[in-house]
Amino acid sequence: MTIRIDRKSGIPAYLQIVDQIKHLIATGRLQPGEQLPTIRQLAADLGVNHNTVAHAYKELSGERVLSTQQGRGTFVSEQSEQLPLAQMRRERLGSIFSKPFVEALSLGYSMQEIEEAVIEQLTRWWAETQRPNPG
Repeated sequence: MTIRIDRKSGIPAYLQIVDQIKHLIATGRLQPGEQLPTIRQLAADLGVNHNTVAHAYKELSGERVLSTQQGRGTFVSEQSEQLPLAQMRRERLGSIFSKPFVEALSLGYSMQEIEEAVIEQLTRWWAETQRPNPG
C-alpha cells in the first residue's frame, strides 16, 4: 500500500490518508477484506503522529470504508465494494482541485475568472497532447 503525505499541500495529513485509501480501494489496489497496516506502523512509515493515522482510520470506519476488529486489526470493509466507483473518483478529483481553487479565491479571483482560466488551461493542454510526435 503506497501512501504519500505532501506536507506543502495545505491539506491535513489525515485527510490525505483518507483520500488515498479511498483511491486505492476505488482502483482495486486494496480489496475488500484486505488488512491495512497497524496505526503505529503506518504512522512510522509516513513519519506522522499515530493520532493522525488513528483519525483517518476512524473517519474511514465511520464511513464504513474500513472495519476494525479488536485484536485482529483494520480491514477494508466488505461493504466498500458497494461504494460507487464514480463517487470515490469524484471525491478524489474534488480533493485534488480544492487547494488551487481556495487559493485563487483567497487571492481575489472571481469564480468566472477561475472558470475561464481552467478552461483555457485544459484547452491548451488538450491541444498539446493531441499533436503528433515528430519522429
